[in-house]
Parts: sequence; C-alpha cells; structure tokens
Amino acid sequence: MEYSHGSIMSHFSSLEDPRANNREHLLLEVITMALCAVICGADSWVEVELFGRAKQSWFATFLQLPSGIPSHDTFGRIFAKLDPQQFQAAFLSWMQGIQELTAGQVVAIDGKTVRHSYDTLSGQKAMHMVSAWASENRLVLGQVKVDEKSNEITAIPELLQLLALKGCIVTIDAMGCQKEIARQIIEQEADYVLAVKGNQPHLQEDLQELFDYASESHFKEADYAKTVNKGHGRIEIRACWTLTQPDYFRYIRHFDEWVGCRSIVMIKSERRIGDQSSCEVRYFISSLDGSAKQTLAAVRQHWGVENGLHWKLDIAFREDECRVRQENAAQNLVVLRHIALNLLQQEKTTQAGTHAKRLKAGWDERYLLKLLNN
Repeated sequence: MEYSHGSIMSHFSSLEDPRANNREHLLLEVITMALCAVICGADSWVEVELFGRAKQSWFATFLQLPSGIPSHDTFGRIFAKLDPQQFQAAFLSWMQGIQELTAGQVVAIDGKTVRHSYDTLSGQKAMHMVSAWASENRLVLGQVKVDEKSNEITAIPELLQLLALKGCIVTIDAMGCQKEIARQIIEQEADYVLAVKGNQPHLQEDLQELFDYASESHFKEADYAKTVNKGHGRIEIRACWTLTQPDYFRYIRHFDEWVGCRSIVMIKSERRIGDQSSCEVRYFISSLDGSAKQTLAAVRQHWGVENGLHWKLDIAFREDECRVRQENAAQNLVVLRHIALNLLQQEKTTQAGTHAKRLKAGWDERYLLKLLNN
C-alpha cells in the first residue's frame, strides 16, 4: 500500500509556514510525522520525536526528509508558532470533504478543559475548548478555543458559524441556552434542543410551573415517550413530555424572543441500582415539532459526546495529563488528537477500541497508511 498525496494532508497544504528562516524540515512533513505519532500513541513532543526516529526508514518511502527527523524542540516550536485558526480551517476543510451531515442528525456542542495546559509561572489558565460532535457518525466536526477572559457563550456562536448545519438538530447544555444562539441556529436552517437551568432562572421557573400544571390533568395535552435500559446491574428509565400548545407559551416570559421555539420539554430520568434509586428532572426548549420520541432521542444522543469524545480523549489519548502549553502548541495538539480520533473512528474493519487501534497502527505500517488514506 502506498501513501496517497490526495488524502488528508492535501487539506493542510495551504498552511503558512510560521518560520521566518531555518526551514530545514518541510512544514507538511512535520505535521504528517506528528499526526502519525499521535495516532500511534505519542502524547508529547519527545514521544513524537522517538516515534519519528523509530520509523525514519518507513517515512523515507513517501516523505523527502531533507534534514531527517526533527528534534522534539523543533516539533514543539513549530506547533507553538503555527496559526491555530489556519490549522482549524484546514481541519474543517478535511471534515467537509469526507463528511456530509444528513437531515435530522444530532450535532452536540460541548466544552472540555485540558486540565494540565495551565502555566502557573506565566499566569496562563487551563485551556477550554468547545467542540461539535456528530452523534450518529461519531466524528468531531470542529472546535474553537474559549478566550481566557470569556466563556462558552462567546465561543459557541463562532463554532456554529464554521459548520454546515442545514437540517441538523443542534443540542447544547444550559450554558448555550441563549436567545442569540437559538436565533443563529434557526438562521443556519437547523433545529435546536437547548437545556434550561439556573442561568435562565425565569425560563426555568416558568417551565416548571407549566409542567406542574399539565401534570394535574395527567399530561393529556402532552406528547409522551419513554425508554427503559438495563445493564451493568442498573435500570435507567427516561420519560419525556413535550407541550406545543400556544396557550402554554403565553405564560412564558419573553417567549417571543426565543426564535423558532415550537415546543417545551420535560424529561424525568430515574436510575435504579439494587435497592437504591435516584431521580432527576430536566427542562428544555426546542424548535422541533413536539415529538417526544424524537426529542428524547436527541437529548440522549447529546450525551454521547461524553463517551464518544471526552472520555476517549482522556482515557485513550491521556489528554488531561498532557503538559504541552507553549503558545499555540496546546491548541494545535488538540486538533491533532481530533484528527487522529476521527481517522480511528472512520476505520471499521478492525473491531477494537481506540487504544487498541492506536497500538495496531504503531505495530502495522500498512494499517497506519490505511488510516491516513481514508
């Protein structure tokens, strides 16, 4: 199997080289080597260099390597200076080339902190990234860094603007329950399901009172759906009620400011483990037409971002342990991990977990090439 130059790296060919001089190593080759190393288990620049030296003869079959394998300091300096917006744009170009979102697919927007990316000496806080996750295809669609002096409310619109969302269902936790975010999703021809909590106290209070009132008539005007799941010694029951009647909406303060909202939602989640049980009630607003089954499915798929993305980054890629923090390096390394994870998720012939696939890629050069050529 040969390396295809029309594959993923072609989307990164327009990146500007951040080095004014001393360009002993070709930028695209540095990125290719780093990506291969991250796929195969490298979690630091030292490990990236060690991987490159161990695979130098193999890399030489499809790379020029005019000055051999870069040192770990060289990898670190290049990724520290590399423009993260350009790198992210190249990532998006690649994703749009391989991934077409189908109508009705859930796109979950959620944030994650890279815990050890802080720097006490410089006063740099731990980096927080907001990512978009295609729940059905289990792929990262894009990511935006949250400014240190801001929060997810400002990062989410920036991320949404980067995505082609027509026909999709965008799900966001309570931080993203903002009127302008709802408006933007509708303007991008998508639907939304937004969690409502204490950051919208009047809205939360109004929804709670309306569902309390609806319960007195046994929810006769509500659509209803329920799921029951058993496994690992526990039972999880989720019940969903949706209301779409305008008579209810007029009791919600400033309801007309929530552009596109067509249904209000209550979900009751019960977990039973032996003799112990717990119950949680959550509220949502949505632009969906009020199908409780569809809404409940969208909310459940939203939490797939925890297992499908965040958990894998922490367990398989050890992201929270990573201490890379110089300038743009931490942000660019997050994008490298997302590329690696997407390549591993796309590969379906090997029935194994992400960690096992990373090991196989390190052992089997043909398998690594197969990943790169996807």
